[in-house]
Amino acid sequence: MMALKDMGKVMALASKIDMAKVAKLSEKVDLNELLGLVSNMDEKTLKQMMKLAAPKTPKAPPEINGDFYDIGALLTPRQREIQLRVRAFMEREVEPIINDYWQRDEFPKELIGKFRELDLIKEIFDDEGNRTPDAAVLEGITGMEMARVDVSTTTFFGVHAGLAMCSILVGGSEAQRREWLPRMRRFEVIGAFGLTEPEVGSAISQGMTTTCRREGDTWVLNGEKYWIGNATFSDITIVWARDEADNQVKGFIVRRDNPGFSVRKIANKIALRAVENGHITLQNCRVPESDRLQNATSFRTTADVLRMTRAGVAWQGVGCAMGAYEKSLAYAQKRLQFGRPIANFQLVQNLLVQMLGNVTAMQTMCFRLAQLQDAGVMTDEQASLAKVFTAKRCRETVALARELHGGKGILLDHHVARYFADTEAIYSYEGTNEINTLVVGRAITGTGAFV
Repeated sequence: MMALKDMGKVMALASKIDMAKVAKLSEKVDLNELLGLVSNMDEKTLKQMMKLAAPKTPKAPPEINGDFYDIGALLTPRQREIQLRVRAFMEREVEPIINDYWQRDEFPKELIGKFRELDLIKEIFDDEGNRTPDAAVLEGITGMEMARVDVSTTTFFGVHAGLAMCSILVGGSEAQRREWLPRMRRFEVIGAFGLTEPEVGSAISQGMTTTCRREGDTWVLNGEKYWIGNATFSDITIVWARDEADNQVKGFIVRRDNPGFSVRKIANKIALRAVENGHITLQNCRVPESDRLQNATSFRTTADVLRMTRAGVAWQGVGCAMGAYEKSLAYAQKRLQFGRPIANFQLVQNLLVQMLGNVTAMQTMCFRLAQLQDAGVMTDEQASLAKVFTAKRCRETVALARELHGGKGILLDHHVARYFADTEAIYSYEGTNEINTLVVGRAITGTGAFV
């Protein structure tokens, strides 16, 4: 006889049975035969069968990681700490607000004080204003981390800490370096870089129309500059102008309150909308000789600055593509279609693998380039090749990201639409891909094909 306590267990289990489902099952399966087979199983076989029949708990997906070849492992502990500090800063301070500012066509100036607290430039420039021994690797890794969240913020930082500060470092006198670089390092003074003109872009080395002429201890500047990042709110702008006397390009530190200096924000952009690009007009702009960059006596100095910063723009392409890949993978793991995440589908996995391959190739190329730059042996053509390759692969990657998101890929909510648009600026500035291609082509063939 069955014990009363066992009878109670059976009744409790029976009360949980959905008899309607049992009746439906009995239409397809001979339940008496099934129970007979089960009752004759040994304990081991029964346990195996129960294990197979038990519902499986879905396995957690792998951690999202755009560093597939573990470039981070090549960094020193200090470099890795700085990288992670910048990543946390961008995710905490920038990502929650950037879409709103991007739509408003405005730079979030509240970030300037937060960049001051981050105190990042001290890792690139020492107390004397010289670049630290691993400055290129640090600039690259931090630029990648910034662009992984937002390219506009990276551009603000690159114009200030790259183009403007490097102009003073390379072209300025010792006194000018002491006066400006420490204050710029602390973000007490914000810099801009005025080279491109409304009608002269790639041909600026030969076709610069902005002029300067000396009158005693003063220089008079006339002309226009265009696409000048940070110019609407910068304290100083490095302006490059052609000397009417010797036809050589010279550099000037032009202060914002100069009455001959005016700037208008360029509107209607579809890329880098959170960068405030300015159209500068210089009308009899008088600059003292003390604010002329004393060691910038030809366009060669300008080219030296551009060579230093071109590698940084290549890293922007890496970060933008990395962010697009990581956002796409996260979306694919959550987005359900036909009853399961779209990450389970072959075509979606193909998109993700193409994106990751691009990102990984870009990372390894730029990391090696940064090592060459820190060693002081990087050439123009090496920097140009990185810019050409990363801009093109970034363009492809963000397009794949937008494709993966389907219709939602055109919404700012998922960030990839912003990456998609901003990549068009990366493709064109710091030397268009066409000009950089010709730089590399000249180096490998021995023949210039610029005209």
